[in-house]
Amino acid sequence: MDHLGARIATWDAEAASFDEPADHGLSDPAIRETWLRLMLDTLPPAPARVVDLGCGTGTLTLLLAEAGYAVDGLDFSPAMVARARAKLAGVEGATVAEGDAAEPRLPLASYDVVLSRHVLWAMLDPTTALARWSALLRPRGRVVLVEGCWSSGVGLTAARTVALAEGAGLRAEVRPLDDPAYWGRPISDERYLVVAVPAR
Repeated sequence: MDHLGARIATWDAEAASFDEPADHGLSDPAIRETWLRLMLDTLPPAPARVVDLGCGTGTLTLLLAEAGYAVDGLDFSPAMVARARAKLAGVEGATVAEGDAAEPRLPLASYDVVLSRHVLWAMLDPTTALARWSALLRPRGRVVLVEGCWSSGVGLTAARTVALAEGAGLRAEVRPLDDPAYWGRPISDERYLVVAVPAR
C-alpha cells in the first residue's frame, strides 16, 4: 500500500466513531449553535459558495447548507464520504465528493470560501496545499482554517499556520478558539481559526 492509500485506510477506520467528540458531530444543540455563530461571523453572507476540504462526515457541510450556503464537501476517505452523503441526504445546496484535499480537482476561481477544519496540519506540503486552495477563490474570497496544536503533540501552532499562509501568498489573521463552548469541555492546548486572503 502506498502512502496515500495508507492515509485513506487510516481515515476510513476513523469514520465510524468520528462524530463522537462534541466538536466533530455537533450533536449538542448548544455546541452546534456556537459553531454556527462562528461560521456566520466569519463567512460572507449566504448564499456564498463554500468548499469544505477534508469534510469528514460532513458536519460543517451540513451546518452551512442548512444556513443557506452552497457547499461542496470533499474528502479522500470513501467511508467518510459515505457518512457525509447519508447525513446530507435530502438537503438542498450541498454535494459531497471523493477527492484529495491536497490536490482538489475543482474549478479554479469558483468559491467565495475555502473552508478546512483540522486538515492543514496533516498535509505533507501545507504551503503548496494552501496555494492550491487560494487558486479556488473568487475575487475577494477567503480561506478559513480551523486548526490547533493539540495536547496529543500533533498539529500546528497559530504562528506556524500564519507563516504557512504567508508563504502561500496569503495575508492571515488569527482568532483564538479557547472557549469551552466550542469543544464541550475546557481545553489547555492551542486552538484557533485563521482567515486568510490573497495578499495581492
